[in-house]
Amino acid sequence: MDKILEGLVSSSHPLPLKRVIVRRVVELAETPLSQAQCRAMFALSTRLVLQGPDAFQRQVGRQVLEAYGRYHRTEFEAFFNRGLVLGLLQRGYGELSCRDPAILDYIQAGLRLIMSCPSVLELFELLQVEALRLVCERPAPPLCARLCQLLGDFPQCLPRGRKLSLAFCQQLVRSIAHFQSQGSREAELRLYVSQVTQVSGLLRSVWKAEPDTLLPSLQELFAVIAAVDTPFEPSVALASLVQHIPLQMITVLIMSLTTDPNVKDASMTQALCRMIDWLSWPLAQHVETWVIALLKGLAAVQKFTILIDVTLMKIELVFNRLWFPLVRPGALAVLSHMLLSFQHSPEAFHLIVPHVVSLVHSFKSDGLPSSTAFLMQLAELIHCMMYHYSGFPELYEPILEVFKDMPKPSEEKMKLILSQSAWTSQSNSLPSCLSRLSGKSETGKTGLINLGNTCYMNSIIQALFMATELHEEERTLKALSSAKAAESRKNEESQAQETVHKAQVFAEALCMGSEERTLIERMFGGKLKTTICCLNCKSTSQKEEAFTDLSLAFCPPMSLESVSSKCMECSEIKDGPVVQTSISATSAGETPLNSLEISDGCNAVTNEAALKDFSAEPNSEAKSEFNKDQDNGDVSPALVGKNTPSVTDLLNYFLAPEILSGDNKYYCEKCASLQNAEKTMQIVEEPEYLILTLLRFSYDPKCHIRRKILDSVSLPLLLELPVKRAAPPLAVVSRSLAVDVEISDTGENLAKKLKPSGADEVPCPQLVPYVLSSVVVHSGVSSESGHYYSYARNVTSSGSSGQCHQPKAFSLISPPNKLLAEESPCAVIENELDTEMPKEWFLFNDSRVTFTSFQSVQKITSRFPKDTAYVLIYKKQNSTCGYNTNSANGLWVNGDPPLQKDLMDAITKDNKLYLQVRLRSKSLVLEHKHFKLPQPRALSAPMDLMTTIPREVVDQQVEEEGVDSVLLVD
Repeated sequence: MDKILEGLVSSSHPLPLKRVIVRRVVELAETPLSQAQCRAMFALSTRLVLQGPDAFQRQVGRQVLEAYGRYHRTEFEAFFNRGLVLGLLQRGYGELSCRDPAILDYIQAGLRLIMSCPSVLELFELLQVEALRLVCERPAPPLCARLCQLLGDFPQCLPRGRKLSLAFCQQLVRSIAHFQSQGSREAELRLYVSQVTQVSGLLRSVWKAEPDTLLPSLQELFAVIAAVDTPFEPSVALASLVQHIPLQMITVLIMSLTTDPNVKDASMTQALCRMIDWLSWPLAQHVETWVIALLKGLAAVQKFTILIDVTLMKIELVFNRLWFPLVRPGALAVLSHMLLSFQHSPEAFHLIVPHVVSLVHSFKSDGLPSSTAFLMQLAELIHCMMYHYSGFPELYEPILEVFKDMPKPSEEKMKLILSQSAWTSQSNSLPSCLSRLSGKSETGKTGLINLGNTCYMNSIIQALFMATELHEEERTLKALSSAKAAESRKNEESQAQETVHKAQVFAEALCMGSEERTLIERMFGGKLKTTICCLNCKSTSQKEEAFTDLSLAFCPPMSLESVSSKCMECSEIKDGPVVQTSISATSAGETPLNSLEISDGCNAVTNEAALKDFSAEPNSEAKSEFNKDQDNGDVSPALVGKNTPSVTDLLNYFLAPEILSGDNKYYCEKCASLQNAEKTMQIVEEPEYLILTLLRFSYDPKCHIRRKILDSVSLPLLLELPVKRAAPPLAVVSRSLAVDVEISDTGENLAKKLKPSGADEVPCPQLVPYVLSSVVVHSGVSSESGHYYSYARNVTSSGSSGQCHQPKAFSLISPPNKLLAEESPCAVIENELDTEMPKEWFLFNDSRVTFTSFQSVQKITSRFPKDTAYVLIYKKQNSTCGYNTNSANGLWVNGDPPLQKDLMDAITKDNKLYLQVRLRSKSLVLEHKHFKLPQPRALSAPMDLMTTIPREVVDQQVEEEGVDSVLLVD
């Protein structure tokens, strides 16, 4: 019979005929056979099962083996013995490896045939040992899954005893950690997932049958994922085990892990990172529950270093899992917890911001109900984070645009969500070791780390840094001063008397001008004169005091037009009305201008009620406490659009006369009683940097809390400050003119320069020009919370550099096309300035520094209502030179400062020598009335490519060389 069967499977008969013959051979299994015939038939069918060249022969072998083994059980028991099974498991079969799953298939089929035979017990004992040996050898997923299937069908083959059973579970966990998928196609991935599920299912059965093995198995699992020096990366297939861990064990296990002193921070970080990777496993359940529980457990024991590192390393991976529907719910849960707990810095949120828009577009396009529901949850989360981390308009505007057709959560809901998950609230402050150093951004500037509630300090420091003069230039000036001192000593004898005289003048000016003046006073110090006039006896008292900043209160709504009227001037334009603004102050005894004058081709209209409004205004203390009844987060409708106040309005309100009456009456010494009085303030000495603080935080007597005034304020780029200087003494005048005194000046010329030209004139207000340098923004709705960031640019005085190119003049009369858009003249000038200077403004938000524009500064409150300007810094400009948008005069182009006067003098001197050499070499071209030459070798800072030589140098060289005009060409 065996020869017939062997000849059949190897013959070339048609397949239907072969099947008929095989069926007949199987039917003959009932016939009596000798022991030798049975053994031959078992050997042949075994060979076909294990080494059949095709599926048909292997199928024939299984059918014959089962048929003959069932009818000849005793003979099969003798054939399928311990020796055969042990040989198959350890040596394989012929060319078939012992690690081939077909071996286990054959053994499982044999066990079914001898289940009622006594010898099966011996095979069970053998398989208990061999199963443990196999898992210790880290079988591949196909073999391991086949072994687990065999052990699941025959639990008698599982290792017995607590020690062996525990060892088997631990080794099986480590075997799963070595699993790797052998393909990337869908069918191969599905097969891989089913194999892993088979293995994890066996572990679940063991843990259920022997509960004592669960905790040690989980400890082994943690040891695998916490290893930092492992030569392989543990497989995400370990995630398949999490769904079999009872949820009631979470609290106990997490507490034991986070409080174990033997678990190092590096190991915990590694374990948490790998658990987050498990979110990629498609069929895993409760992975997000365990990840979030571990994150909360680490926060409870203040392991903030681990939380920060893991969040920053893995948050992008978690976000990317949102693209896959099977793992999306778990990924969103972990992402939400990460973002809502990581509230001390926007760094984690900003890692995913660039990917939000594309993900939202994808969900909107598929139109699935599940995607719509998920999109609502994502939108709520992103809105909460943008609310918490304000001050990044360039980043958030695309997100706001893509979410514009979706409902935005209320402010109360966002506050509630943010307050529930922040692990930073469990500690007073984060240790400084958690700070991350940041390098230079694309702007070439480096931000400042927020060490915990240090955003206000950061924003102020960054604004001041941009306002102060760059130290390399100071070094150069010191070197030049030393060189000049050495040169002057050579001519010491010939100019002794003149030098002594000039030194005395300079010394006197320096002593009177800079004595006891600190750096802060020199940069930010000004003087303010307060005059109080008694309305009964007309006597006045005056007080002069120094200031480093001016605190500007908001005008009451009823007085806004009255205040604005103080700064209106009439301008007759045919094409339409023009409103021109300038800041004016009223001295004591003068009648303030309280009329609103708007020229529209007819006579001006005067507001007669303005003076009454001013008489009804609160005192200076009440000014700072004023606040309209408004809801948090809402901008007053009275101050929107055309009624939006500007810094000019607030400064006019600050300088406007104030009536002291009622409980705030003034005690007049001449009247010896309390009297109504008029209080006025005048700026008598302007600072180099004008700091304006907007009083946005006021006390609400109804609710007994401090509220924030969220009104938008227009920020002028150009500002003119009214300064009423008194007649200066000789020493003060000499101090202001000392920088213009030349060593070659004679006594007569020196006397002329030191003479106070306006000593006999009545002092009048002078409008000192300022240009906006920095804006510190507060984001929030109260003084007790929020965030600070700053906009800043490089600005320097045009006069300080010694350069005064003749710029194009900016007219206060706008062209007709500008007037049609109802754009003020100052706005036209500001737009021209900002348009012609790209990448001049910077946005400093702690460690983040980006390029921005003045338009962004102006529109910040309209786009983000709780982001409002708080501190403004203006830089004084040289009014004689005006504002030049085409040169480095007054404004730094692309962050490069102009040179100071001393350095420019040295360069000019070098240019003279260079010019003389070129003239002698006859490299002259008759062309123009000026000398122009390339950038000289002495330059230590960027300049224009061509530097203009003073006319007197030209005249001297023309006279010496005998030419009319020259143009030096390199």
